[in-house]
Amino acid sequence: MRLVSVDSLQQGTKLAKPIYNDFGQTLINNDIELTNRMIQRLKQLGITFVYINDNRTNDINPKQAISIDLRKKAIKEIEHTFLEVKNSKQFLKSSAFNEASQRFKKIVDQLLQELKSNKDLFTLLADIFSYEHYIFTHSLNVTMYSLAIGLELNLTNKELETIGIGALLHDIGKLMVPKNILLKPGKLTDEEFEEVKKHTEYGFEALRKIDTIPLVAAHCAYQHHERLDGSGYPRGIKGSEIHYLARLIAVADVFDAVASNRVYRKAMLPHEGLEILYSGSGTQFEKNIVEAFRKAVAIYPDGLGVVLSDGRKGIVAKQNPNSSDRPIIRILEEKGQTLTYPYDVNLSKELHIVIVDCETRTFTSNQEKLIPKF
Repeated sequence: MRLVSVDSLQQGTKLAKPIYNDFGQTLINNDIELTNRMIQRLKQLGITFVYINDNRTNDINPKQAISIDLRKKAIKEIEHTFLEVKNSKQFLKSSAFNEASQRFKKIVDQLLQELKSNKDLFTLLADIFSYEHYIFTHSLNVTMYSLAIGLELNLTNKELETIGIGALLHDIGKLMVPKNILLKPGKLTDEEFEEVKKHTEYGFEALRKIDTIPLVAAHCAYQHHERLDGSGYPRGIKGSEIHYLARLIAVADVFDAVASNRVYRKAMLPHEGLEILYSGSGTQFEKNIVEAFRKAVAIYPDGLGVVLSDGRKGIVAKQNPNSSDRPIIRILEEKGQTLTYPYDVNLSKELHIVIVDCETRTFTSNQEKLIPKF
């Protein structure tokens, strides 16, 4: 199977992987021939990339980051807890949130078990979801990226649990921000952006009062938009003034923000998201955290079409552990000719060859690649 842009789909193409909503329910199944109406529906749902059948790459089968059942469970728990917080001012002070925090800890433990058992580089593009409830799905995605980074950095189990809880709840303060501002498709006014920035303070004030939530997790919610050079918010603190785990979540948060569809722009591919992180490495983001992210996450996902420095074109067939930028490539075209018998090239052994382009393009200007503000 191969990964393609929804914009390039044609009627009659068959999906190789189902499309799910963010609660894990199937919207369009695999092996169904797409109609023009279905393609338009995919675009309306905010799907940017899909996996399609291709006889030359049928053996390429990207693995899911976590099971559909665990994803359903996690999203439902996040939704239930977040909406309870939004609808009841007394909820945070009650035993109900204490019980919810215990369920969150169990979810973090289950996520860790599945991530540890998956030896492949981490990617969420293998799981094609329509994100109707951005805050919930973003919270789960940031948690998984944070845990993947934490595992790469050999954090202790206690640190991993803390960062998991902090990541799950890092955006809970957005529930107190007016929905019309959060979902505004155009540029925010200065006043609207000031309101958005308050979500870090809202989250901190709520979480720090909960006995069963680690205080560090509350600080992760407070500081995940702070930057090493002091350019972040809400306090504009610098360097070591920002808690290390908050610096880690900041990297995961930015990557998922640019790798997911937002109301004001389409999703980037992972290697484009990594460019964003590298552009701020050492100034906005911790270098060792960005590097750990690079080692843990598949920058060129399985099935992605690529162009090599020697002109050959192919599909990412398999990942090389700890070498996310040098996967194994299935060569499909050479010297401008389509190959009858494709073959694989291992870029970890062919060091003089690099990936210079991807066949799936999303962006046309640098302006769209700015680091997201919230």
